[in-house]
Amino acid sequence: MGKIIRTQRKGAGSIFTANTHHRKGAPKLRAMDFAERHGFIKGVVREILHDPGRGAPVARVQFRDPYRFKMRNERFLAVEGVFTGQAIYAGKKAHMAIGNILPLGQLPEGTVVCNVEVQPGDRGKLGRASGAYSVIISHNSETGRTRIRLPS
Repeated sequence: MGKIIRTQRKGAGSIFTANTHHRKGAPKLRAMDFAERHGFIKGVVREILHDPGRGAPVARVQFRDPYRFKMRNERFLAVEGVFTGQAIYAGKKAHMAIGNILPLGQLPEGTVVCNVEVQPGDRGKLGRASGAYSVIISHNSETGRTRIRLPS
């Protein structure tokens, strides 16, 4: 008959699955809305979390919902220098400071950025690892594109 060997048992689950119960959730940028496209919206960092399985800390930021009477909690990757109680501004007209979220076209060349969107609205894909960052190299005004140096 034969014996079921270890490599055959690994596909079934049981003790060979990843321990994901205590993970806090996927950190993403805010979904783009009218407030971010035309102005800015203010959020407050409520706590800095450790996410198991991730080297970078995660910040829980609370925003006021612009359409309903409620508060929205978002999880962002915490950049170096962000602290509990800090006000974070997200949007086109936000000023440039540590932790704020702005379009790449608004930032000057040589600025260090992280959690960059590849396509507008994908909520951040590049430069998300612990200690990883990207640098803005140049802006092309004809095509409306910005070149960045990636961490790899």
